[in-house]
Amino acid sequence: MSDDKNQFGWNFDNTYARLSDVFFERINPTPARSPHMVMFNEDLARTLGLNVSALSKEGQNYFAGNSLFDGSEPLAQAYAGHQFGHINMLGDGRANLLGEHVTAKGQRFDIQLKGAGRTRFSRRGDGLAALGPMLREYIISEAMFALNIPTTRSLAVVTTGEQVIRETSLPGAVLTRVASSHLRVGTFEYAAGVEKGKYLRELADYTIQRHYPELASQPEPYVGLLKAVIERQASLIVKWMQVGFVHGVMNTDNMTISGETIDYGPCAFMDRFSLSTVFSSIDTQGRYSYGQQPSIGQWNLTRFAETLLPLFSTNQEEAIAKAEAALDTYAEHLSRYWVSGMRGKLGLVKEGEDDMSLFNSLLEMMERNQADYTNTFRALSEGKMLDEPLFKDGEFVEWYKAWQALNPDLELMKSRNPAVIPRNHMVEKALAAAVEKDDYSVAQRLLDIVRNPFVEPGDGDEFKRPANDEGYQTFCGT
Repeated sequence: MSDDKNQFGWNFDNTYARLSDVFFERINPTPARSPHMVMFNEDLARTLGLNVSALSKEGQNYFAGNSLFDGSEPLAQAYAGHQFGHINMLGDGRANLLGEHVTAKGQRFDIQLKGAGRTRFSRRGDGLAALGPMLREYIISEAMFALNIPTTRSLAVVTTGEQVIRETSLPGAVLTRVASSHLRVGTFEYAAGVEKGKYLRELADYTIQRHYPELASQPEPYVGLLKAVIERQASLIVKWMQVGFVHGVMNTDNMTISGETIDYGPCAFMDRFSLSTVFSSIDTQGRYSYGQQPSIGQWNLTRFAETLLPLFSTNQEEAIAKAEAALDTYAEHLSRYWVSGMRGKLGLVKEGEDDMSLFNSLLEMMERNQADYTNTFRALSEGKMLDEPLFKDGEFVEWYKAWQALNPDLELMKSRNPAVIPRNHMVEKALAAAVEKDDYSVAQRLLDIVRNPFVEPGDGDEFKRPANDEGYQTFCGT
């Protein structure tokens, strides 16, 4: 055991690096010219059992990839993915998996550097990342965690002292991402396509051991794996929808097997409610719009099921039947989680026959009146009537009376309906201050607010006000 392990508190045990070498390329991060740590997540570091003081003082060279933590085994993962419906061979083109850290409680986390340089999967990319997108992921992932939504998290952002070329010249940065794993639907698509699926069972067995060990003793563990991932994804997508989150790039390489949200590129939160909300600059057809997320989830899961068919049965028809039966559970899970979540948002302790009608009619009125999603539900939680078109709508007044007659639990509602979200204009303000003025105080203030989303921000009412998001676009950062 070397000194730096004692110094920083890492406990690496790299099981992915023991898989067949078709799943990765062993490669070290590309050193940065002049690393400087601009964000460090002390709370996450403590959760991981790391030495906060040592990392705060000396971590920047490690988080930039200039030095390697003892026990790490850097590699770039191979995977494929359906991007906007079209399959591509992909892989970590600008990311480097340092290894897996195991906490004192036995929890295992991938530690990955994003923006760490070229790999054999980079294609025509430079393998680098710009500061703005890395800060965006840091802020949004922390907000999602505080909203109790399964997510990858961000441990640090380090500027590199170098410029990266996108539409313009931008300051470079490296993000340290923490995840239960980086196994994706796209990882299975890759395994299914390599040497006629020779390594598929190895990947499936590894995945079960890592994420779903209870399935190993079942008669049909691979069918069980499909069912488990289906349920986790149904739960996750409902959680997104019920805070107005639009992922923006639900390609199969961005759907994790663990059920965590990953890849905070062209994501954003809705202000006014609309099923057709799209923010991504490249999603011109609305494939990944807010209202399409459940159906895209099912599409992606169907691609996952297809990769597993050889493990279900040697008989093709039998294998397909098992896959279809599992996929049929998706709608059931989606409905169950949606109803349960909406009951919480409207404070309904008892189940009612007309609950779904109550939910749907409210959302229809919100869309018709262009109501702000977050502020509307928060106002209902506080028993307030806003000076907004929705609250003056005669149909809403009748709805409100019917809802009040159900004796909603306002305290329950306050725990389910955030007072604040990372409003798009506030995120952009924070990124602009950092990128253009080297001022991180705006981002830090935003982080302080969104890390306590169910608490009224006091003197921070500007964080609650929506902006005019007409025409607002986000970009993937590559």
